[in-house]
Amino acid sequence: MSATSRQELLRSMYEAFNARDVDTCLAAMTPDVDWANGWEGGRVVGRDAVRDYWRRQWAEIDSTAEPTAVAERPDGTIEVAVHLVARDKAGTLLSDGEGRHVYEFRGDLVARMTIES
Repeated sequence: MSATSRQELLRSMYEAFNARDVDTCLAAMTPDVDWANGWEGGRVVGRDAVRDYWRRQWAEIDSTAEPTAVAERPDGTIEVAVHLVARDKAGTLLSDGEGRHVYEFRGDLVARMTIES
């Protein structure tokens, strides 16, 4: 898979995440994906763990992540600059900021996501 195809895949994953289309996101991940838990801290491993993490998060807050830039790094990972917004269930703004997510691939699938400040 080319870097451009990987960037397009990641953009589609963000669209699916924001639409709460978990299955589309998970289909783009390896079964043993290693995913940063940016809400509770730590990491989750495996598609089912990512699904559970997102469901816990969405039960408490309404979060969106909009990619603002996507680029391949020299090491082959893909960096995504994101605009992150979180609101409580009443709609009160909890946070509005920028972040960086870095993705590693195994073949055509996401194998790891880390969060950088």
